[in-house]
Amino acid sequence: MQFEVWAPQADRVTLQCAGAARTMERDPERPGWWRVEAEAEDGTRYGFSVDDGPVLPDPRSRRQPDGPDGLSAVVDHERYDWRAPWQGRPLPGAVLYELHVGTYTPEGTLDAAADRLGHLAQLGVTHVELMPLCPFPGVHGWGYEGVSLWAVHEPYGGPEALKRFVDRAHELGLGVVLDVVHNHLGPSGNHLPAFGPYFTETHHTPWGAAVNLDAPGSDEVRAFLVGSALAWLRDYRLDGLRLDAVHALRDTRAYTFLEELAASVDQLSDDLGRPLFLIAESDLADPRIVTPRKEGGIGLHAQWNDDFHHALHTALTGESQGYYADFARAPMAALTKTLTCGYFHDGTYSSFRGRHHGRPLDRTRISGHRLLGYSQTHDQIGNRAQGDRLSASLSPGLLACAATLTLTGPFTPMLFMGEEWAASTPWQFFTDHTDPELAEAVRRGRRREFAAHGWAEEDVPDPQDPATRDRSVLNWSEPAEGVHAGLLAWYRELIAVRRAEPDLSMPDLAAVRVAYDEEARWLALRRGDVRVAVNLAKEPAAIPLGTGRLRVLAAWEPVAAPGADGLLNLPGESCVVLTQA
Repeated sequence: MQFEVWAPQADRVTLQCAGAARTMERDPERPGWWRVEAEAEDGTRYGFSVDDGPVLPDPRSRRQPDGPDGLSAVVDHERYDWRAPWQGRPLPGAVLYELHVGTYTPEGTLDAAADRLGHLAQLGVTHVELMPLCPFPGVHGWGYEGVSLWAVHEPYGGPEALKRFVDRAHELGLGVVLDVVHNHLGPSGNHLPAFGPYFTETHHTPWGAAVNLDAPGSDEVRAFLVGSALAWLRDYRLDGLRLDAVHALRDTRAYTFLEELAASVDQLSDDLGRPLFLIAESDLADPRIVTPRKEGGIGLHAQWNDDFHHALHTALTGESQGYYADFARAPMAALTKTLTCGYFHDGTYSSFRGRHHGRPLDRTRISGHRLLGYSQTHDQIGNRAQGDRLSASLSPGLLACAATLTLTGPFTPMLFMGEEWAASTPWQFFTDHTDPELAEAVRRGRRREFAAHGWAEEDVPDPQDPATRDRSVLNWSEPAEGVHAGLLAWYRELIAVRRAEPDLSMPDLAAVRVAYDEEARWLALRRGDVRVAVNLAKEPAAIPLGTGRLRVLAAWEPVAAPGADGLLNLPGESCVVLTQA
């Protein structure tokens, strides 16, 4: 087979393959590329030496059996015999479920997670969104410090295990989305600088030198990232990708990397004959990210909507620290604005940032399904000092209200694993760095970050302590127990209602109507013939829903439909979904 590598500044490149060395030659048709033929098959170990330096893994390695610093291994994707035919599952109408392989089960593997996919099929979600799978040092971690952007973390089971997971998901009718990180790599195990200008000092990010998207050599770096994205979608039959922190991609070129990536994914979708999509994480509140390219936008298919999360979180908890301050002054009004306008920050002043932020979203052009709505995510839980979920501080009734607004609102809903049964386990920040100095730096940095907000050092879990990961593993005995079982039944009922009521899939944000009472803490949402009411106060509320006969579709507590006066008498910390009788 032919081995090739991009090393534009090298004078000499050597392939080490199956214990033998072979000198590589420059590719006359592709400047900066080196190539050589060598006998190899699936599983053959190999690496490259640049200018007689150490043998390093392939930047485009498909497998790292011994971790980020070990030799690469050849992967023959044609060897896998796919069981489930799959025509794809599009994003409109979806309900996503964010899942971390390492804590979804005690085993922390893709095969163990696949064994639990029946739970998600019964829940009614349509897509599983896997947190990053690229190799990183050690066994356990969030995955956002991965390297080898074409490979699967070996402790999770490697490439074959991911294919088995996707196959099982597709057998159950579930699409699979993967979270990928293009804004930084490593730091530990990142060998790309030895091969070429993958990073540039032209820009700096919170992780140091930026990934090179616009400096000399950036054409090949972009091709590296685009090729990785397409490989996940093609070779593993994934349905979409979530792009981590796109606001951290420093790119001054007229044709941006994100546009190039979106165009490439759309072309692959056409070639494969099945829908593919890209979901951005962005804090820019910029609708151009999800505006089609033919209309002058970047052309990504959707984005996470933190504004909805922040408004809902402050309404539920009353918290006002950090970025919640912008939403806490009038949380019911903030929630109403996000439900009807998409963004809360649409050019308004942000006290958290000390400046105006965002841009208005044109509701006549941008469908609600292009924004993901959620009450909890890995970020919003794990970046708290103790990784506490909403279930640690809210009543079952308020948790039901959060689920109701998420699953009946105008956005594409997303759940975080375990939220559907009010999991009692936290989800904390954990690492497994093998470099002692890096491990200590992460430990000190985490505790210093929260010390500034009044947390005692001993109250912030040690990321490197294996017990921190172990505490974060879901307890699978809970879904059948008491309050947990009640919440799980409510989530299943809401998802079934969303699927059964066409009005809840309407993409038109401009058609959403909301009434609220800031002081009484209730909110009523209208979507076509469907009415949704939540009462976040402890006291009962009389909520005016207008005249017209209504019937109850789903209720957290027993409640009668409004009478002739149009008033809904809703118990405290409760919620209901109704429709025209």
